[in-house]
Amino acid sequence: MTDAGPSGPPRPTFEHRPEKRGLIGPFSGRQLGSVVLVIVIAGILLVAVTTPLGSTDVSTQVNPQATAYLLGPATVGLRPGSLAPELAGVRADGTAWQQLDVNGRPVRLADHRGRGVWINFWASWCAPCQAETPTLRAMDQQYRSQGLDVIGISVKETTAVDVGAYARSYNLTYTIAADLTGDVFNLYGIYALPTHVFINPNGIITAVVNGPLTVAQATAYVKAILPGGPTASGAPASPAASPGQPSAEGGSVSRPLPSPART
Repeated sequence: MTDAGPSGPPRPTFEHRPEKRGLIGPFSGRQLGSVVLVIVIAGILLVAVTTPLGSTDVSTQVNPQATAYLLGPATVGLRPGSLAPELAGVRADGTAWQQLDVNGRPVRLADHRGRGVWINFWASWCAPCQAETPTLRAMDQQYRSQGLDVIGISVKETTAVDVGAYARSYNLTYTIAADLTGDVFNLYGIYALPTHVFINPNGIITAVVNGPLTVAQATAYVKAILPGGPTASGAPASPAASPGQPSAEGGSVSRPLPSPART
């Protein structure tokens, strides 16, 4: 619509139109919907990447335990109830051998008759053995005066000097030997580290254990072989299955484990 001026062409008329406003401020509904959709998608992705894959129920979780370091296939070694072989012998080529400690002194089981003997086969490079070292040290310190002798025989090492240095670094005061030739290793049929052989005061093997021991397990085995203990007369400890470790027959190794004393 135009208005004619008094002396000139008609002028256009102006109409006032209200300014368009968004749903919220300057933002339209479509823009707000897009923002909400992005936030929802981001939230879903955040939940997906932060949700644990396993169960978080602490009642169903099991503490991880160290396992034995396998050196080869399982073999039939010494059995509970048999006499522990002396740490000496004659090789196939006719040469005699005698196990020595890191100071060059002979290690003879005959010298430990009348006391319980715990032979620990280990290696300085074996992680489960390293983790178990404090347990052996504590058992030696606690039960030596009660008739326990601990003999640590390191295998698959380069020199006895290295083994002795390891023992000093951990303040191990029990007998430490280095089986550099593998004579004791083969005699006792060792295929895993650590391996524990528990021998009663009469020289009879009461238990052979493949794999690291907890303090509670070590305490039970040690108490069983102390003079006057339940296996001191020669009877092997009662067996208890330990799943997950291969035996010579396949399946699980049977660990003769005495029942821990109740407190």
